Amino acid sequence: MLIGVGAGVGGAVLSLILHAVEHLAYGYSSGTLLEAATHAPPVRRFVALVIAGLVGALGWYAIRRWLRPIVSVTESVDGKRMPGLATALNTVLQMVVVGLGGSVGREGAPRELAALFSGWLSDVVGLTARERRVMVACGAGAGLAAVYSVPFGGALFAIEVLLAEVSLATVIPAFVASGVATLVASPVVPSGPWYVVPNYSVSWGIVVWSVIAGPLVGLAASGFTWLVRAGERHRPGGWRVLVAMPLVFASVGLLAVFTPTVVGNGRALGQTAFDGTLSIALIALVTMIKAYATTSSLWAGTAGGTLTPSIAIGAGLGAAFGGLWIVLWPGEPVGAFALIGAAAFLASTMRAPLTGLVLVIEFSHSGTGLLVPLVLAVSGAVAVGYVLGRRRVTGVP
Repeated sequence: MLIGVGAGVGGAVLSLILHAVEHLAYGYSSGTLLEAATHAPPVRRFVALVIAGLVGALGWYAIRRWLRPIVSVTESVDGKRMPGLATALNTVLQMVVVGLGGSVGREGAPRELAALFSGWLSDVVGLTARERRVMVACGAGAGLAAVYSVPFGGALFAIEVLLAEVSLATVIPAFVASGVATLVASPVVPSGPWYVVPNYSVSWGIVVWSVIAGPLVGLAASGFTWLVRAGERHRPGGWRVLVAMPLVFASVGLLAVFTPTVVGNGRALGQTAFDGTLSIALIALVTMIKAYATTSSLWAGTAGGTLTPSIAIGAGLGAAFGGLWIVLWPGEPVGAFALIGAAAFLASTMRAPLTGLVLVIEFSHSGTGLLVPLVLAVSGAVAVGYVLGRRRVTGVP
């Protein structure tokens, strides 16, 4: 419960920082970032992203040059201690860059801050290594739950992704921590859906499409994951980040001049795909631009998550594939295809079918009528990702 409180407070504070930067950068006091970015002058979008690149480059250069090395959440779960000052500054910097329009997920920051607090509290109390491992994972999941108001998804993230263990010793603390964190952050983080999606009903056209599209989405997700991991391995070190990051963010800013949906962590593109208002060619183009913006930002040395970018890219792919399918099998809503694509892509990039499926349902407060095609598409996408990953690691055909 204490870890849940800490994760909730951290998630609320980071959310306030993010919202303050967004409102300052794009000059709005109500509505969504997509609406603000769309109505903002194109030059303002460009300048905001240029500033994001400069701030990020200077900030991460300083953190990596003069402070202790950053310890990831996974490393912390495995027993490494996270440096307090470096981790705290890293989380705040992530939120500032995303608030200025950076194309990475914002969930990495609250997970890291909550893992830092959980590890510290576990050490103070004197937990065993096994107990500390569980508590740090539960804290990271609670941080995710707090910043997005997704208690079930946050708990599953801790259980399925970080611990890979389903037992009373993991399930109970994961649910308690995520539930408490969501409650504590609720005055700041809205409990409503992050994406407005109607409650669709299942049909044979959607079921058949999900069987075909799932593996295709999984193939695309595997390529995206490979690019992200390659970027993390080969990101520029030392002074090179001072050159690479401003240049990359300037290029994303130029794209944002023409496509406002590229701004931010992906919520704008995701909602556009769910609305089904763009043509097949345009949604495919914008999705590719978003994939470039996210992967190039990570290659340039940006720290951040890929959860909401994955939902956005998956939704865009689902809408594009679904638009083609409607030509053959008319009458199905594009938004349903986008929702299924988002779940399949996210589950594949996370290699966590339960977490990916539940997060998309919690984000949209929709999808229960599409459980059968959702499960089929997620299974196909994750299976493809697993097979490709196994071949890369073991060489087994």
